[in-house]
Amino acid sequence: MENSPESRIRVLVAKPGLDGHDRGAKVVARALRDAGMEVIYTGLRQTPEMIVEAALQEDVDVIGLSILSGAHMALVPRILELMKDSGLDDVKILIGGIVPQEDVRALEAMGVSGVFGPGANTDDIVAHIHKVIGR
Repeated sequence: MENSPESRIRVLVAKPGLDGHDRGAKVVARALRDAGMEVIYTGLRQTPEMIVEAALQEDVDVIGLSILSGAHMALVPRILELMKDSGLDDVKILIGGIVPQEDVRALEAMGVSGVFGPGANTDDIVAHIHKVIGR
């Protein structure tokens, strides 16, 4: 029953903001699918509201944000606020992309489960998701 539809980890992969480059998000989405997770990719230029609404509709376990624009310190707090308002307190949030090291601790203090920079090993991302979800 490990990979039955009921037990599969559901991950929403989103590109918030005006960033138009999604190669990394697609690579991660494929790796998560190959690892047996169900992946919903929302596409480019998503607003925080669109991301949280999709997470609600899709009943996801994890939201993975790919941010290369440098807007993570503006976008992530808004997404976390909307998640809280929507009752998504149990959904984990991960960030991939370009995040300066000095921002990582601040993001983790806000509630971000993990931050993965360019060149991160997809096996590490899969393992992190399994660890924080407990499956």
